[in-house]
Amino acid sequence: MKFKLTLAAIGLVSMSYAQQIAIGDNNGEITFEEYNPTSTLVVPNQGEIHRAKFPFIDVHNHQFGMNSKEKVDEIVAYMDSLNMGVMVNLSGRGWTRDIDESTRTLESYVQTVKENQPGRIVIFTNIDFNNISEPGWTERAVQMLEDDVKKRGAQGLKIYKSLGFSVKNADGSLVAVDDERIDPVWAKAGELGIPVLIHTADPAPFWDPMTKFNERWLELKTHPRRKRDTDKGDYSWEELIDQQHNVFRKHSNTTFIAAHMGWYPNNLPKLDSILTAMPNVYAEIGAVIAELGRQPRTANRFFTKWQDRVLFGKDSWKPEEYVTYFRVLETEDEYFQYHKKYHAFWPMYGLGLSDEVLRKMYYKNALKIIPGIDRSLFPE
Repeated sequence: MKFKLTLAAIGLVSMSYAQQIAIGDNNGEITFEEYNPTSTLVVPNQGEIHRAKFPFIDVHNHQFGMNSKEKVDEIVAYMDSLNMGVMVNLSGRGWTRDIDESTRTLESYVQTVKENQPGRIVIFTNIDFNNISEPGWTERAVQMLEDDVKKRGAQGLKIYKSLGFSVKNADGSLVAVDDERIDPVWAKAGELGIPVLIHTADPAPFWDPMTKFNERWLELKTHPRRKRDTDKGDYSWEELIDQQHNVFRKHSNTTFIAAHMGWYPNNLPKLDSILTAMPNVYAEIGAVIAELGRQPRTANRFFTKWQDRVLFGKDSWKPEEYVTYFRVLETEDEYFQYHKKYHAFWPMYGLGLSDEVLRKMYYKNALKIIPGIDRSLFPE
């Protein structure tokens, strides 16, 4: 009897202790944002890779103030350290809304690269949609695109996510991505033989409630301006993606590069169906390596199947972060950390892509669709 009472007492104490440390009751202890444990897992990982296995083309980068020899030389020095053969600067016209100033920016970028590091940095131009409601906007936009390519040396067109997010008509309504006034721009890109790298929408959870079930909760908490709200007039995620796909379908003679894998890196079966239905569409992996690194077998199968339609991209220019991309793509390492917790609180796994797939993703596919790249910078 005494033994039974002792067990009962122990049980009561255990229940009481369990209640004191209930999940969700921090009591001043470590929070989710702070929790960053050191893994005790011991596996034969290859470790960080600081140079890509093959020279590569980064099709998604942004550089500013690139009108001096010092700036261009500095960028190329970092590129050499990473084994980056060519960088695509998508921000050819900078951020200004002054057309004359943005034209001078584009011309200076192209000329500075030509004089100091010829062939190493490719410049894409941009379209100013802010005056889309003015008479003659379409004709002016088409002419500027043609001049940028034929006279100023641009080798592609980049469309920012502001189209669909913040570009408005004169009456204050949002301009849709598939607005018919832009159709001649897409058609002109196809006629000129240049690709259009287009960023539409953002990760779908940015539209979801900020609850404990939202996988992007930490990112939205630390970057609240990324939250979208249809009740405040935003297009829904589904509407924006549909608008983008309408453009892809309507302009089958134009090559499009869906930035960030079209925001389907977490749903590769869906992206598979998109690439199947739209042969003029390519996908690049900028800023979504965390999604790929948590599904190594599925991602490997996807990239192997679509090895002729995927491109390497990084987005933000932080040279120290490329090691994550190289490690995910090239190794079979297990359970290693991503470089931004607010993007991914989960560990990464290497995809172990074959050399054939890597070569196509790193440079061969970009050489197919971006005109004027110096092929001598890359292996056969």
